[in-house]
Amino acid sequence: MKFIDLSIPIYNETLGEMPIMAPHIEYSDHDTGAEQMSFIYPKIKPDQHLPLGKGWATETVTLGTHSGTHMDAPWHYAPIQDREIGEKKVMTIDEIPLEWCIGPLIVLDLKDKEDGYVMTPEDIDQKLDDIGHKLQEGDILCLNTNAAKYFGTPKYMYYGAGVGKEGTLHIVRHGVHVVGTDAWSWDPPLPLTAKKWKTTVKAKNPDPSIIWEGHFAGIELGYFQMEKLTNLDKVPPVGAIIYCFPIKIAKASAGWVRAVATIPE
Repeated sequence: MKFIDLSIPIYNETLGEMPIMAPHIEYSDHDTGAEQMSFIYPKIKPDQHLPLGKGWATETVTLGTHSGTHMDAPWHYAPIQDREIGEKKVMTIDEIPLEWCIGPLIVLDLKDKEDGYVMTPEDIDQKLDDIGHKLQEGDILCLNTNAAKYFGTPKYMYYGAGVGKEGTLHIVRHGVHVVGTDAWSWDPPLPLTAKKWKTTVKAKNPDPSIIWEGHFAGIELGYFQMEKLTNLDKVPPVGAIIYCFPIKIAKASAGWVRAVATIPE
């Protein structure tokens, strides 16, 4: 069995993140740890009482739930979900059924699509035909875009194709509960969509349907989505299994994920 890490690391001053999402890690080394241990063990003398004269190492991390590789819950998109089949209480990240976090990994290669392209149901079906796959309930569908190579640069959130409202609903209607992308967002890049919005406003014909349309699809049918994945080019279009359990943060809109794929050898 071969294991492929699909998650990006959390590190200080990550470029390409919004300021409110930029992680900050404060490192405490072994010498500082030895000092801290004196609060628990009075009169401790590190050189005499601790192996190597050192104590523990720790870190304090400050970041948003949407920093790094993470999974969005329907609560992130709206206060309701499943309006198409019967509106119900919206799910937060701690409520995802665990069985939804393991499944066949289906990877669509979108590198031929220009940055900002909005995938339609027809586009999705064509990509599935290209790899000879029909979506099944429990599949976890992920997008391999042009964005991954820009991770760690200020340009990261400007790249990649995304999925529109109808394309997203088309996927979810097949019984897919979890999707993912190696781009900054499941939607087309926000800066490029914002540019389109400004154009429609300037023409005095604003088009609100383009605003966060892939995410807002969750109002009609709730689903979970992973963003900022990596290494999707290292797994086959079909045949791998993905494990993607989000951290259990009570009542939260998202949770960090250590997504991993396994490939039979």
